[in-house]
Amino acid sequence: MDWAILRELQSDARLSYSELSRRVHLSPPAVTERVRRMEEAGVITGYHAHVESARAGWCVPAFIRMSCYGPTCLLRDPEVMRWPGVREIHRVTGDACSILKVEAESIEAFEALIDRLSSYGRPSSTMVLSTQLDWRSVTATGPSAG
Repeated sequence: MDWAILRELQSDARLSYSELSRRVHLSPPAVTERVRRMEEAGVITGYHAHVESARAGWCVPAFIRMSCYGPTCLLRDPEVMRWPGVREIHRVTGDACSILKVEAESIEAFEALIDRLSSYGRPSSTMVLSTQLDWRSVTATGPSAG
């Protein structure tokens, strides 16, 4: 039942508990309790609007692999997470320490972001030409997921 609730909320997080309960065939108090438990357990971490970045002015998407280790590594600087164009930071294995998903308002702004990142190590960028899958709901795993 929790997966049915999660499926509906991922499709439309603005659903009222009344509408959500109708869609999953539970009472509103039962749905409210299940959602509250999933929030407390950290399964549901927030409710967000999906924004079309390019229409909001962030028209240059890219991924940047950073090769930086030790005291100057960008992973040690929490300020980087607050830079406006940085959307995601992933610590990874291999010859890079992290991969950043970034967006910039222009090529010039992207160039400035690369320059700013270079003080932490060696950035290697890949421009996104198009996106085939932008977002996907989290679903159940294992044999019972079918």
